[in-house]
Amino acid sequence: MQVYLDNSATTKPCEAAVKSALAVMNEEYGNPSSLHMKGFNASVLLENSRRTIAESLSCEPSCVYFTPCGTVSNNTAIFGAVNLMKRRGNKIVTTAFEHPSVARCMDKLSQEGFEVVRLSPDLNGEISPDKFEKEIDGNTILVSLMAVNNEIGSILPFDKIKAIIKRKKSPALLHVDAVQGYMKINIKPEKCGIDLLSVSAHKVHALKGCGALYIDRAVRIKPYILGGGQEGNICSGTQAMPNIAAFSAAVSELGGIGQRLEKIKELNGYTRRELLKIPGVSINSPESALAYILNISLKGIPSQVSVNYFSQNGVFVSAGSACSKGHRSDTLTSMGLPVERIDSAVRISFSCQNTKEETDFFLKLVNTAFSELSKK
Repeated sequence: MQVYLDNSATTKPCEAAVKSALAVMNEEYGNPSSLHMKGFNASVLLENSRRTIAESLSCEPSCVYFTPCGTVSNNTAIFGAVNLMKRRGNKIVTTAFEHPSVARCMDKLSQEGFEVVRLSPDLNGEISPDKFEKEIDGNTILVSLMAVNNEIGSILPFDKIKAIIKRKKSPALLHVDAVQGYMKINIKPEKCGIDLLSVSAHKVHALKGCGALYIDRAVRIKPYILGGGQEGNICSGTQAMPNIAAFSAAVSELGGIGQRLEKIKELNGYTRRELLKIPGVSINSPESALAYILNISLKGIPSQVSVNYFSQNGVFVSAGSACSKGHRSDTLTSMGLPVERIDSAVRISFSCQNTKEETDFFLKLVNTAFSELSKK
């Protein structure tokens, strides 16, 4: 048996996504910017795909811009917002456990002289709205936070931040990295007052090489990728139509969030209960975390040793963010967990394709890991 439990790193493309990509590569392979029939057909497919993503976010298609990935979406949003707002202040509020595609942007902005405030989570990996309220002020030009933490699954109060910004009479724009939350929880940027929102295709059973950025109609950020002006000049470069079509097909096939989430909650709850019966297992994800992600520590077994052991036995998990390979988890460190617990942590991340039988196979391996690896 092979059990894939690393869906926060990437998901297996669904059949609809693969078929759609192949159809574009074999038939509608034109450049959407070309002025002939092949180009026209590609442009129609592009706009139909844009509408599908817009519908999933309950927004207007004109607010959706395709990008090569979530990282480009985050970089475009952050640097675009700061360049737009820098004459109105110097302060940026974010969190201490953002994805590297946000955290490294903050490092650069800090080096350039911006005041970057990184809010730390509590021991449960959560950050209350009060912490944001304390830091957001009239000098704040950007608030950037993830909707769902990619390592422990904690859900941040992204839907409450705009009200705080208004209450504090701050000029700040609100950016939300929704890569882990998209199509798993309801995120409606217009309703929440989100100015910029990033999503990624390969986290929702589409292909790698495609993302999207929502930009509110009232926000006019400047691009940092320059070229032929595609995607409203927000992200120049020929659109990767096979990937975009696959993204649209995957989102259409996933449909509503509720039914899938209920199945994952059952799987997560069962896994939690069974893991807590095993001596030496600690659970790092809070009870309130998104059920798709479950972070645990196996006492006395280094993370990479566990990952290798599970992999050799057909189960695929991760030691944390796939984009922070080889580094101690910023997320678990910011929570203040003991070093030995951080260094023995592994992340389980489910998808709607996982089954209880697969989970039982994983649980059996957790038991044998303690007996076999403790001897070495």
